[in-house]
Amino acid sequence: MPSSNTQDDDQPLAMRNSRATLTRLLDNMIEAPEKLESITGIIHAVFGETRAIMVLDMSGFSRTTQRLGVTAFLLMVHQMKLLAMPAIEENGGLLIKAEADNLFCLFDETDDAIRASRAIMRQLAAASIILPEERRLYASIGIGYGAILNIEDEDIFGDEMNLACKLGEDIADRGQILLTEAAKATLTLTRVETRPEQISISGLSLDYHMVV
Repeated sequence: MPSSNTQDDDQPLAMRNSRATLTRLLDNMIEAPEKLESITGIIHAVFGETRAIMVLDMSGFSRTTQRLGVTAFLLMVHQMKLLAMPAIEENGGLLIKAEADNLFCLFDETDDAIRASRAIMRQLAAASIILPEERRLYASIGIGYGAILNIEDEDIFGDEMNLACKLGEDIADRGQILLTEAAKATLTLTRVETRPEQISISGLSLDYHMVV
């Protein structure tokens, strides 16, 4: 997948995808609230994309850190990233950022994100066979699909991003791949089976789908 930051040489500097552009536009919103709607349109035109979002969360951060120390867990995070990156890149994915024990990636389609997710799970399972039990690598993954704001291929914002984070970090058990309703709706892989699930969070019901 080509980077969203590939800029047309003829594009005005003030309208290029950059944090400086976003900051200026947000400042304009504050200074001219009557222009909020038009500036919002500009922000979506400059930064908006429709993508599949994959959020990977490693399992066992607190437990491993308490037992082995933070350096041991940092090593495990590094190993996880080394094992995950080939699957991400081979399926056209782009690593947007790695924070603590999380990876945030973009793909063109939900199918690509699922292929990468399954390959990552296989790689982690294979590597863990030869690792001591306390250093085995486990992860959970949430996948969303929809409109986002992509800031310089370094940060992403949007409802589907938030839902993918919720699924990957808070709801999925280790080894699970969960899809938002929007991601499930765009799934076309015939050999991928899913099961609908629902969970109540703060009095609200969240529907999602588990890859089985």
